[in-house]
Amino acid sequence: MARKMMSSLQGNVPELRVLFLLLLLLLPLRPISGGDGGGHDYHTALHLSILFFEGQRSGRLPPDQRLRWRHDSALHDGSTAGVDLTGGYYDAGDNVKFGFPMAFTTTMLSWSIIDFGRNMGPELKHAVRAVKWATDYLLKATVIPGVVFVQVGDALSDHNCWERPEDMDTLRTAYKIDTSHPGSDVAGETAAALAAASIVFRSRDPQYSRLLLNRAIRVFEFADRHRGAYSSSLYRAVCPFYCDVNGYQDELLWAAAWLHKASRRRIYREYIMRNEVVLHAGDTINEFGWDNKHAGINVLLSKEVLMGKADYFGSFKQNADEFICSLLPGISHPQVQYSPGGLIFKAGGSNMQHVTSLSFLLLAYSNYLSHANKFVPCGGKSASPALLKQLAKRQVNYILGDNPLRMSYMVGYGARYPQRIHHRASSLPSVQAHPARIGCKAGSRYFLSPNPNPNLLVGAVVGGPNVTDAFPDSRPFFQESEPTTYINAPLVGLLAFFSAHP
Repeated sequence: MARKMMSSLQGNVPELRVLFLLLLLLLPLRPISGGDGGGHDYHTALHLSILFFEGQRSGRLPPDQRLRWRHDSALHDGSTAGVDLTGGYYDAGDNVKFGFPMAFTTTMLSWSIIDFGRNMGPELKHAVRAVKWATDYLLKATVIPGVVFVQVGDALSDHNCWERPEDMDTLRTAYKIDTSHPGSDVAGETAAALAAASIVFRSRDPQYSRLLLNRAIRVFEFADRHRGAYSSSLYRAVCPFYCDVNGYQDELLWAAAWLHKASRRRIYREYIMRNEVVLHAGDTINEFGWDNKHAGINVLLSKEVLMGKADYFGSFKQNADEFICSLLPGISHPQVQYSPGGLIFKAGGSNMQHVTSLSFLLLAYSNYLSHANKFVPCGGKSASPALLKQLAKRQVNYILGDNPLRMSYMVGYGARYPQRIHHRASSLPSVQAHPARIGCKAGSRYFLSPNPNPNLLVGAVVGGPNVTDAFPDSRPFFQESEPTTYINAPLVGLLAFFSAHP
């Protein structure tokens, strides 16, 4: 029910808060959860963050499903359109499959593995399976040339009910974009997801990798040739839930960047250079999420510049440097705020999506800078790779319990964490505990109950506290209490790195 539209913040950080945040960076990290070396147990947090995705699965669950309170659901998705659209992920606490955030989740899970898979240890195989659960679905959604199925489920009827996915009886309408009803944003993100995943599977399953890359190429060509925003074509279905408020241009560049990385074909390098200005590569540099890819594009392409392989992408590195500077406490951008406790805060729902996505970019860029032995110039100051890592680690530690409430915002991690998350399957009795069907409105008493959720959706990171670090542990406060797949996806990479470099 919580829709997570990207939105700009207004107002500068007060001078005293700037000094306070800079002081925070200089203080030693304080242990909360008794992890390795007295700090956080990043290994456990990584395990849980990946396990969360099994709780979001739609379709027929495999024999190795580890969250046993979940069961098969939505087994006829796509049948009304004559296609098989079973599988994939529910994006958040509802029972709709939204293709735009699902594709972004897939891209970020893949990027987490590409950059930090070597730090995942035994969790790597589970992270790869999490990607494949998504890509198997995205392949089904793009099987017809010139068509991408971008949503299954009518959001209005779904949000009018509080029921388990296993009991779902709301409309499972399949929504698509095509040549007459374009959606370059969602198609571009889908192409990016397939291309990024093709890198993940390149050595693990070459045949599957080639299938993903070939499909990514085809979907990108469709997205580029038939331009338009999908919320113009499907407004009643996707708005106000996952409206494209940022335009589709960034997704075209984002897809081209991932296709360039996955295929090494010159055509994509030339596309990026030819369209850099036309597609506004330098716009809104301090945003990154399911609807805005600008900062991600700049960081991704900067790696090649820093490796000395692509001076022609130099302007993207300049944009990436500006993005980094915009996040630094003390010289931060007016659209970036920090809470008194030190949490990145941007207006709009589900703030943790900004925290994990922006922190991922800080960490990734820090690694690229380290390899090149470079710093980021920020006016009269410079930001070292170590400082960027410290900033990212501060955000991760805030999530895990280093915050004014001394509360972990990851379910199942630490001694104190959210008990009443806005999530249908978690808040209703499982099929095992209550085999009889629970109807659309019969679930309302569970939604309104003050009792903790009966099923632990371990690893779920909720939308998080507000700008004053306050958190109502209550289902109706969906912006704070609802988890999403795209909060967790970048966090997987962050936790992998810090589990190896605590």
